[in-house]
Amino acid sequence: MTRANLAHRLHDAAEEAAHCTRCPLYRDATQVVFGEGPANAAIMLVGEQPGDKEDLAGQPFVGPAGQVLDRALAEAGLDRAACYVTNAVKHFKHEQRGKFRLHKQPTRGEIQACRWWLDRELEIVRPKLIVALGVTATSSLKGKPVVLSRVRRQILDIEPWRVLATTHPSAILRLRDSDEKEHAFRELVDDLRFALEFLKAP
Repeated sequence: MTRANLAHRLHDAAEEAAHCTRCPLYRDATQVVFGEGPANAAIMLVGEQPGDKEDLAGQPFVGPAGQVLDRALAEAGLDRAACYVTNAVKHFKHEQRGKFRLHKQPTRGEIQACRWWLDRELEIVRPKLIVALGVTATSSLKGKPVVLSRVRRQILDIEPWRVLATTHPSAILRLRDSDEKEHAFRELVDDLRFALEFLKAP
């Protein structure tokens, strides 16, 4: 299938997802935030869910966590424009605190309901490697809870996919100690370099 045909299929899937009511999260979110990137990308980056900025913009990883991810990708030698970027859950789950909308972790049922759309993206893009950013993305792909420290920087065989688990950029932002934050960022860069080496392998 040509790249144009694949891109058309992704567009159709995104249009369909825009009307999704498979779980209650659509009621409070501004819009579905579908994935974006080349339809034949070798690498797919999967996060947890859109944040406030993503919910408003309708694009994945455009907020503070996205800035951390962009910087890590650049340092690792990966071009974000060549990656397909998406989330395990397509609607922003939050609670209102005054003027602010605070992130809430999606439930297992919400993650399972949204797996329908992630599977559609995987079926079309068929990446050589999936980089799962954080516990939610990794658990969604494995179909069961995981301990990130036990699977990090390993190539997981989750048929028919190969998955590399790493930390979510938002976890780095939550660290208050500057040294810890820098160390965590360096680890993310190293994980992404590991992903790049895997992609280069025959």
